[in-house]
This record gives sequence, structure tokens and C-alpha cells, in this order.
Amino acid sequence: MVELTHPLQVFEAAGIQAEIASIRGGHPPIDFFDLSDAANAHYWNDKHFRAALAHSLVLGDLDPSRYSAVFFAGGHGTMWDFAESEAVQKVIREIWEAGGIVSAVCHGPAALVNATLSDGSYLVAGKRLACFTDEEEAEVRYTKVVPYLLATTLKQRGALHQAAPNWSENVVTDGRLITGQNPASAHGVGQAIVDQLTTKG
Repeated sequence: MVELTHPLQVFEAAGIQAEIASIRGGHPPIDFFDLSDAANAHYWNDKHFRAALAHSLVLGDLDPSRYSAVFFAGGHGTMWDFAESEAVQKVIREIWEAGGIVSAVCHGPAALVNATLSDGSYLVAGKRLACFTDEEEAEVRYTKVVPYLLATTLKQRGALHQAAPNWSENVVTDGRLITGQNPASAHGVGQAIVDQLTTKG
């Protein structure tokens, strides 16, 4: 949940409007929720946030031209849901090719696994990025559970994966591609997005 609440807190502090969407719409599954985290507690007690989460927009219904950036939060479920979603791929392609920011944290970069540009090339090819590492996956004992190893698969797509020690903050910005390795990187990803959006004016 910190992968959503920490960037959202940064966006709101900067006055940047954000909308919550999911593949199916409605209340998305929550992978891990810790009310001892101040940002989590703040938003969980915010009726407007709870309503936005419970009635998340259907990603495929959105017009990507309305957005300057897209951000994909993680959670292990994204490994199945994001990679095969045509709606995810369409939003990424159209926002990127319009000059917008594509960003993700932890397992959120699963959205990039099959994201291609109009010329058929993988968006991540030749670009530096961070994501949940194979070593972190091994530490949580999910290597035999997930359908693929995220870092390995992104490298197979041509990504230049930059890993940090397990659970340490690691935010990688390569132009308009902004990615973070794990939950500890969520705030930094949000800040990097804000920095680019405010610089662009």
C-alpha cells in the first residue's frame, strides 16, 4: 500500500492531481497494508481516498491524452495482471509517445514487460531502470510462485537493470522513464515524477 500512498502524498503536496485506475475498475486488491505507516493511516482514514479506491476507474476506458504521467504501483498480483493487459500497454505507449512520463515501483514495472512502441520495439530496450530484484524475490520465497522473474525478464527485453542491495531505496530515472526497486523507493519515485512535471511547467 505504501507504493500507492507515499507517491500520492508527494503528488498532493505538490498540487498535482491524480486519479486511481485499475484494470477491472472498482476496488483493486491490496497486497500488504500496514496502518503503522503514517501515510497509509492518513489515507485509510480519508473518506475521499477510500471512495476513490473503492471506485477506481477502468484503465481501458481512460483517454491517455488527458494525462501527463502514468504511475504503476506494485504488489505481486501485478505480475499476472499488468504484463498481459492490452489496456496497460496502450496507456503506456500513448502517454510515452505524447511526451509523458511512464513510472512504476517494485512489481509495478511488470507493466513494462510487454510494453511496446508504435514501431514494435520494447519501451525498456536500452533504458536504465529499477524493479523488484530476483534476489528480493528469493528472500520472500516467491521465485516459484510468480510466473516469471521481473528483473530477468526486463533484461531479456533489453532493459539496463540497475539493482541496489535488498530493500534499500533505489530510484532510477532515464529520461521520462522513472522506476523504483521496492516499497522503500516509492516516495522517491513520486518525488522524481513531481520534479519532472514541475520542471516541464
